[in-house]
Amino acid sequence: MHSPQEPDLPVPARAEVAAVSNLGRLAATIERLRRQIQEAQRAAEGRALIEVAKGILIERLQCGLAGAAQQLELLAEQAGVTQLELAAEIINQASQDRISEATREFLDATRAANAHRRAADVAVRLRSAENGMLEAQDAQAVATSLLEHALKPLGATNVAVWTVGSDGSLSLAAYAGFSTAEADRWRYVPPGVKTPARSALVERQSVWIRSLGEVGLPSIGMSLTPDGGRVAVPAGTGGRIMGVLEIGWPGPVGPQPPQVRKQVEALAELCSHTLERPVEPGGGAGQSELIGLADALPDAALVLQPHLDPAGRLTDFRITHANQHFVDPAGRPKGAVAGALLLEAYPLAADEGGLFSVVEHVHATGEPFRAESMPLTALVDDVPLQSIAGVSITRHGDGVLLIWRLEDEATRLASLLQHAQRLGRIGGFEENTLTGEITWNRQLYDLYGMKPGEPPIPLEQLADHAHPDEAVLIGRFLRTLTHHRRAASTAFRLQRSDGISRHIRVVAEPVLSPDGRLLAVRGAYQDISSQHWTEVALAATRDQLAHTEQQAAERNRLALQLQQAIMPPTRGPMEAFDLNIAVRYRPAEKEHLVGGDWYDAVVLPSKQILLSVGDVAGHGIEAATGMVVLRNALRGLAATGAGPAQLLTWLNMVAHHLTENVTATAICGLYDPETGVLRWARGGHLPPILIRKGEASELDLINGVLLGALSEVTYEESRIQLLPGDTLLMYTDGLIERRDRTLHHSQQQLLRTAGHPAASLEHRLDHLLTHSNSDTDDDTCLVGIQLTAPADD
Repeated sequence: MHSPQEPDLPVPARAEVAAVSNLGRLAATIERLRRQIQEAQRAAEGRALIEVAKGILIERLQCGLAGAAQQLELLAEQAGVTQLELAAEIINQASQDRISEATREFLDATRAANAHRRAADVAVRLRSAENGMLEAQDAQAVATSLLEHALKPLGATNVAVWTVGSDGSLSLAAYAGFSTAEADRWRYVPPGVKTPARSALVERQSVWIRSLGEVGLPSIGMSLTPDGGRVAVPAGTGGRIMGVLEIGWPGPVGPQPPQVRKQVEALAELCSHTLERPVEPGGGAGQSELIGLADALPDAALVLQPHLDPAGRLTDFRITHANQHFVDPAGRPKGAVAGALLLEAYPLAADEGGLFSVVEHVHATGEPFRAESMPLTALVDDVPLQSIAGVSITRHGDGVLLIWRLEDEATRLASLLQHAQRLGRIGGFEENTLTGEITWNRQLYDLYGMKPGEPPIPLEQLADHAHPDEAVLIGRFLRTLTHHRRAASTAFRLQRSDGISRHIRVVAEPVLSPDGRLLAVRGAYQDISSQHWTEVALAATRDQLAHTEQQAAERNRLALQLQQAIMPPTRGPMEAFDLNIAVRYRPAEKEHLVGGDWYDAVVLPSKQILLSVGDVAGHGIEAATGMVVLRNALRGLAATGAGPAQLLTWLNMVAHHLTENVTATAICGLYDPETGVLRWARGGHLPPILIRKGEASELDLINGVLLGALSEVTYEESRIQLLPGDTLLMYTDGLIERRDRTLHHSQQQLLRTAGHPAASLEHRLDHLLTHSNSDTDDDTCLVGIQLTAPADD
């Protein structure tokens, strides 16, 4: 068979196809070479780890290089792992560093069947990253090694390594996964700008951020992945932070397990070794220069060096030098402090927020610390002794310079005086009458609204800066001070140059020579504007209060007159048919407690007798006028001939609709002389008391709510057949109410008092008022009716 012939293409087309084919072959070649280079790099890194493991075996087994290689191959075959994985495990066991700690953490937290295999993979990745960082020629190669070997397996896509300046600024030392243009925009971050790296530096711990967009913190690459997650980890050793490792993910990052956090912290420590600047340990030129600087200072100074434990962690600071001005707060000689550890010399400095934590922060971050007043506590014979000092702490290389200035008694008193003058708005002055020299303190310049350094105003020109109306007072003040040479004071209105007027009190005294000559005048000005306006406000308040009290007294007198005009305290006996009626009214002792109690007894056109007692809520003119409305309304309504229940229903409508929020209790009774029957209804009032044959008892309680509380209410009505000799009492709660007793107890006491024998109805009412033990000073109404025996024909 013949194969089909290729299509006959034009010459330009055949050339184009050939070019495309050549370009594809070139790209494939480049990709193959790139993979080969990466594989060669990995192989080289793997060989480097294997060589390190061989060296460890040579030292442990006391064998040669060939024996170590055979032993490594045999152990890997027996363990079922590769030589590279075994090499990483051997290095971990020998080093016992943060990488080995992270590997153990991963193994402890992983329960899967392949946990050892995965832990070995973690160890290989971290050791490869460490090897790549050690062989890197610059910081940029360090970042690239980190990203390729250790971070991409965690899903991270970029990394930034920041160095910390002495002023707390951040500089981008290396990066990977970011464009050059983006890195150029973030080469320098000034102090105080809050970023993820800044937060990790200040907090001295890892800061995990789920999404940059959620927290709103700016950082490198945020414009490319605004929702990306970040972690920033301080990179340092020996308690000193040299930089910050910042790792980024393309999307949000949830909470990470401890084994991942340990891996990130181990990588940050690896970064710190590449960022660490060489410092002479415990001496050298750097230490000597710091000691020279401390000796040149006019204040007490200590030179501190970090004290590390065997694991390289900061535990304390050693006092390597104390200058000649050093004064120990505990009174110990300088030699007893120099050479000691800081927490041994001052154990109370370990308190939270105390001196040690501040020194530790300055050493870690490089940020200087200054405080004008800081407590320093030392132990003197096991007793805490606190001193106040101005403190300055700065980091110099690996050392810390601690400067303090202890305040003596005179300094503290001067400081207290300045604060007192500032708080009290007091300015002091002294005027030399011989030389004309005038001295003002800062507070006095502030009172006058002048800048320090401006010429002070002499006393003789005081009137020129005061309100014209104060000229006489100021003249009298100056004559007493300079002519009579006695201490003097006065108050005036200061007119400042800025247009502000202040109320000022000036106090001054003369300074005399032994022969009586006036040498100087010294004194003080005090701004009393607040006090003046407070006194003005108090005076206005007193006037308003007096006016209000006068109005209240007039209202109370009017209410009392209104009440007494309608219901006099006593009223003579009244006889209607075979019924004796007596009433008593006892007003409140205090005029402002004039209440709304009322009583009424009247013969209606129907020959029935209306009996009522009521109590309007409240006191004063409102209660008195409310009482008049309800009492008169009930009288008018009773003329209709309706029964007590209907009358209270109507009276409730009057209270609810025709008054302004008047509420009241009441009893309404209608006595029929022909039948001797008393019909009655109650609106929230206490029931009447019946006295029959010397025994007092309350009538059965019937339903009836407070007048004016509800718009539509139906009241219950009851009736009682009165017998000759019966006495019926109606009263208001002012007769029995007590603050220390229940109402039921007071009612029982009233029944016992009411049963006391009496010669007449009026005597019985007087006896009840006399023996009333109420303590509320409320007004009281009492109505009594007594059915007389029929006369013999």
